[in-house]
Amino acid sequence: MSVRPSALATASASADSSVAACEPLPVLGGDVLVPLVTGGEVTYAALDYAASAPALRRVWDDIAAYAPYYGSVHRGAGYLSQLSTDLFENSRKDVAAFLGCREDDQVVFTRSTTDSLNLLAAVAPLGTEVFVFETEHHASLLPWEQREDVTVRYLSAPRSPRQAVETLEKALAGRAEGPALVCVTGASNVTGELWPVRELAAAAHAHGARIVLDAAQLAPHHPVDIAAADVDWVAFSGHKLYAPFGAGVLAGRADWLREARPYLAGGGASRKVTRREDGGVDVEWHTTAARHEAGSPNVIGVYAIASACKALTEAGFEGLVARERQLIEKVRAGLAEVPEVRVLSLFGDDAPRVGVLSFVVEGWNSSHFAAALSAEYGIGVRDGLFCAHPLVRTLLDSEPDEPGECGAPEAAPGERSLNAIRVSFGAGTPDEHVERFVGAVKELVRDGARWTYRTEDGRCVPARD
Repeated sequence: MSVRPSALATASASADSSVAACEPLPVLGGDVLVPLVTGGEVTYAALDYAASAPALRRVWDDIAAYAPYYGSVHRGAGYLSQLSTDLFENSRKDVAAFLGCREDDQVVFTRSTTDSLNLLAAVAPLGTEVFVFETEHHASLLPWEQREDVTVRYLSAPRSPRQAVETLEKALAGRAEGPALVCVTGASNVTGELWPVRELAAAAHAHGARIVLDAAQLAPHHPVDIAAADVDWVAFSGHKLYAPFGAGVLAGRADWLREARPYLAGGGASRKVTRREDGGVDVEWHTTAARHEAGSPNVIGVYAIASACKALTEAGFEGLVARERQLIEKVRAGLAEVPEVRVLSLFGDDAPRVGVLSFVVEGWNSSHFAAALSAEYGIGVRDGLFCAHPLVRTLLDSEPDEPGECGAPEAAPGERSLNAIRVSFGAGTPDEHVERFVGAVKELVRDGARWTYRTEDGRCVPARD
C-alpha cells in the first residue's frame, strides 16, 4: 500500500538532492548569531559534529511535510495510521539500502548507537566471548559488562592498523569454544582515524567469531556497506547523521535477534498473548525486527534517519568525502603551524581519517581553551575525554598537567586531570568555519585569552561581575 500524500511527495521532490559535489549541504543553524563576551555577535561556527551534527535542511523539510499526517504506527485502521505505518516500514527499506544490507538482514530501530549495542549485548547467546579494544567509545566498551554470563576481553590500544589486526588475531587464536563477538569502531570519535574494518572482519570470521561495526562516526562521512565490509552488524545514531529526534539503528544478521528474548517486553513485540489455566500468560513473540521494537515507535526519528540516508546518497559520497578531505587538510595544516599544539593520533599523522581531530595546547587546560573559543570567537568545539576515557588517557599519559586559568572537573583521587579539545565537522561545514577556527587557535596561543574565566560546576566559563 502506498498512502504517501502529495505534500510528502512534493517535499521530497523539492529537496536539495543535486547539491554540487564540493559545496556544503544546507543545514539548519547556519545563520544563527551568538553573543561574544567581548561585545557584538557572530555567526555560530558549529564544529562539534562528532557529538551531534546539525539537521540537514532536506531532513527538516521532509519532517515538516509529514508532521500534519502523524499517526500511530501498526496500531490503527485510519488513514493517518496507515500512512505512518507505510512511512515507517519504507524507512526501514531506505536504511537497509543505505547500509547495503543482505537479503536476510534485519533493520531494528533503536534510540541510539548506545541503545543498539546494548540490544546486541542483550541478545548475545549464553557464554559469548566478546573482544573489544580499549580504544572504543563507551557505547561499544561497556554494554557487555551488563551480562554476567558473557566474558569480555579488552584489547590494548594498537599503534597501527596492522597491529590492530594482529592483536585481534592473537586474542582470537586463544579463545575458548563457543560463540564470540568482536566489537570495533569504523572511525574513532577521538582521533577520527579509520580502522581496518574489512581486515578485522576477515580475522574474526577466520576464527569463528562475529563482528559488529560501531559506525556512529563513520556513516556520516563515508559510505557503509555491510555486505562489502563483511560485518555481521552495524550500529549508528541518527543525531550524528544529520537527523535529530533520538533514533538509532542496529542492522545485520537476524538469528541472534530472532532467537533471544525481546529487548523490551510489551505491545508491538508480541504477536499473541493468552491466559493460562494456572493464571499466567503465554506469549508468542514476533520473529521480525518488531520483536525488539516494543512500544510506540519514534516514527519521526526513524523517518529523519531515512531522509538523511537518501540525502547523503543523492548528494554523492565521493564529492562529500573529497570536500571533507580538503577541510581536514586545512585544519591540519593550520594546527601544524602552531608548535604548542599536539594533535592526538594512534596510527600516525598520515593515517586516513574523517573530520574529527583532537588536540592539546601547551600551557592551556583544554577546558579553558574550548571556553575561550566559544566565548570570544563563537566557535563550538568539545573538550574532555569524549566518552572514550581509556583511549584519551592512553594518548595523554605523558602530557604535563597544565591547569590554565580554570580547568575540567576534578580528577579521581590519585589521578591527574586530563582532557583534550576536539574539533569535528562534516557535510554541512562551510570553509569559513574551519578558517575561523584555525585563526582563533593561532590568536589564543599567541596573545592569550582576552577575558577572565573561572570554574563553575566543573565547567570553565567566562567570569561575570
